[in-house]
Formats: sequence, structure tokens, C-alpha cells
Amino acid sequence: MADSLSFPTLVPPASKLPRVGTTIFTVMSQLAQQHGAVNLGQGFPDFEPPQRLRDSLVRAMAAGANQYAPMTGLLRLREQIAIKSQRLHARRLDPETEITITSGATEAIFAAIAATVGIGDEVILLDPCYDSYEPAIELQGARAVHVPLLAPRFSIDWQRLRDAIGPRTRLLVINSPHNPTGAMLGAADLDQLAGLLRGTGILLLSDEVYEHITFDGAEHHSVLRHAELAGRSFVISSFGKTFHCTGWKVGYCVAPAALSAEFRKVHQYLTFCTFNPAQWAFADMLEHEPAHYLELPAFYQRKRNRFRSLLAGSRLKLLDVPGGYFQLADYSAIDDELDDVAFSRWLVEKHKLAAIPISVFYETPPATRLIRLCFAKNDDTLRAGADALCRL
Repeated sequence: MADSLSFPTLVPPASKLPRVGTTIFTVMSQLAQQHGAVNLGQGFPDFEPPQRLRDSLVRAMAAGANQYAPMTGLLRLREQIAIKSQRLHARRLDPETEITITSGATEAIFAAIAATVGIGDEVILLDPCYDSYEPAIELQGARAVHVPLLAPRFSIDWQRLRDAIGPRTRLLVINSPHNPTGAMLGAADLDQLAGLLRGTGILLLSDEVYEHITFDGAEHHSVLRHAELAGRSFVISSFGKTFHCTGWKVGYCVAPAALSAEFRKVHQYLTFCTFNPAQWAFADMLEHEPAHYLELPAFYQRKRNRFRSLLAGSRLKLLDVPGGYFQLADYSAIDDELDDVAFSRWLVEKHKLAAIPISVFYETPPATRLIRLCFAKNDDTLRAGADALCRL
């Protein structure tokens, strides 16, 4: 018998993301499944997308739209996005050069950062912020500079933002309606932001995936409405959030032609193209059923109000929800000792209710006792979740 071969012990390479583990959303969803808990943690609807959208997807597959889509996205879909932008924001877009379809908003965010941020650059993030931003920055050899928002309304601290800008600042990331707080930027905020960036080479990434989920008559003020900001911005949107199909992972990025050209250089080697039949289905929805996204504020406001009324008998203190589909709740009247991560684990393990702790959205968490609850759920789920919380 031949001598057995020996190989040197494999030494794993140094991690490019040494501080990153499994996301809190995955952890809490796994715990929810393990304990048979109601999942109000991860932000996904537990109801189906519109019937027309599903039917359109099936028709597209039956018609043969099963191979690669164009790298930049189906032209018909990009044309419909341009029509939507003109209708909602009075912004005329060139479908050929300024709109790119992506495999979800997360891909678009990564591609925008990778296309414009380099070693030694700085990117300003407003805390609390979505957890995908900083890893994308670190993978470019850049550094995230965190500026906390002002609680309880989570508005921008303009002086701290101004102080954070330095010679290495390359990009600023904003998010409105905001995840996790639901805070929204108004027209005056965009004007002030434009004044702050005027005369600099700083680019803007505007995460607007909850653009159609606004309440109490408030308008979503997209960066696309502001000509000066639009000229230096990547604006990110999500079909998954708008059409209740987060698992399809389809989003898009709007940016000026020069920025889109750089964005597409990364996109073509990141995913190349996005699920083709879904693009046909979304184009059909935008063209023939715009009422869906126009009626979304009222649809989700009913859910928000229903959930808040169900929690009226609990000991939670509910914060205001201007937009998005998350409710922040202060649990300090229930437990003022456990931090929010420990409280969230206790909640899912002992009371079969999954929530997300807010501290994970911060670089330096404040001394608060807040959890995030998703109300993009059917009435039975909301009722079951509220019952569990009211028993605490």
C-alpha cells in the first residue's frame, strides 16, 4: 500500500471582517423557529404579494423569460421606473443611463459603496443604522464614521454631522423612512444637507427602500426631488418592500450617468443580472397597477394603528412611527436591568415572541431599553404577538 500523504495544517486566512458574525436578524429568526415563537423580529411580511404580480411572474416564465436579463435590467422595467419617478418626484430619468436593476437593495448598497469608496476613505453613517452598511465600507479598506441621531425623534444632529466631515470623507449614507426608527427627512432637511455638502466632493447614498410606507398624510421627500442632491447621489429602492415579496430580492439604483457607469462596473461582476421573470412582473405592475404603491401608506397605516391599539394594554412605551413598518417600544417598565439583547433572548425563549434589540444598530449604543417590532404581518400574527407582550 502506498505511503499515506501528509498535508500541512491549513491556516485560515485573516478575516476581512473580524468583528462580523451572524446577523441579529438571522439569530432571532432561528430562535423564533426553535422556540415556536411569533416572529415580529425580521422585517418581512407574512402575507402574499399581489395576485397580479404572481400571475405576471408565471406568464413571464411560460413565455420564455428564463435566461439572462440585460446586465442593467429589463428596459421596459427601467422605463416604468422613469415614469414613476416623473409622476412622484417630478424627476426625469434616462432609463438607459441612470437606472440599474439589482438583486435586492443590499446588492445596490454594496455596489454603490464599492464603486466609489477606496482605501483610507471615510464614510459617514447616522446611528442607529442598518447593519449592511459598515461591512461594505470595511471591505473597501475604508472607515465608517458614526454620527448618532437625536432621540426620541431620531433627527439629524447637524452640528455633529458637520464636525464629522473631514478631508477623507467620501460618502454620506442616509435612510428615510428610517430603519429601525421610522423617522423621515423633510424638505428642510434636504435643503440643509445640500448646503452642508455644497462645494465638496462628497457623494450621497440615499437608502429609500420604505419610500411608499409613510403615515398621517406625510410625504416621502426623496433625494430625487432635490436637483442639487440628486446630482451627487445613489438612490436605492426595493421592489421587495413595496410589493410584499422580500424573497424575490429585486431592487434598483438611480444615479446620474457618470455615477451609474461606475456602479455598473461593480454590479456586472457582483451579480451580473437579476431574476428575469420578476423584472417582467414588476414592469407589468408599475404599468397597469400603480394604485398598489399609491395605496400602500393607507394599507400599512391600518396595520400600524391596529398593532398599537392591541398593545395599549401592555407595559411597553410605544414611540411614534412616522414611516416604515417597524414599531420601537421601550420595555423599561417591564425590566430595567436586562440590556436589549438579553431582554430579546429572554422574550423569545420564555415568552415565544421574537423582537430585534436596537443596540445592534449602533457603534456606541445609548443607555436605552428599546426593541424593534415588525407590524408587516397579518392580523392573526399581530394579535398573537400583542397577546404575548401584554402578558409581560
